[in-house]
Amino acid sequence: MTKLLRSQIVLAAAVSLAGAMCFAQDGAATYKAKCAMCHGPTGTPSAGMAKAMGIKPVSDPSIKALTVAQIEATVKNGKGKMKPVAGLTDPQVTAVATYFKSLK
Repeated sequence: MTKLLRSQIVLAAAVSLAGAMCFAQDGAATYKAKCAMCHGPTGTPSAGMAKAMGIKPVSDPSIKALTVAQIEATVKNGKGKMKPVAGLTDPQVTAVATYFKSLK
């Protein structure tokens, strides 16, 4: 019985890990398609975009302090000069917010 339980736990962990990796890849793809043109491919905007739009890099303490939920709200509703990002499902918004939060 213990061996069966252990293999079920290992299988559940493997499935969860695979799902999380897929989620991260989806977030990266969505970021590249919808966000990177303004926020930069690594989360650091170009100097011109930073100045014109007031975009801060992900390394800025105020950006690092944001929660995934706050980033999701910004993606959905916009903030400052950033307009809401159209055409994303709720899972895509969560994936891109999680990916953005993971950038260093």
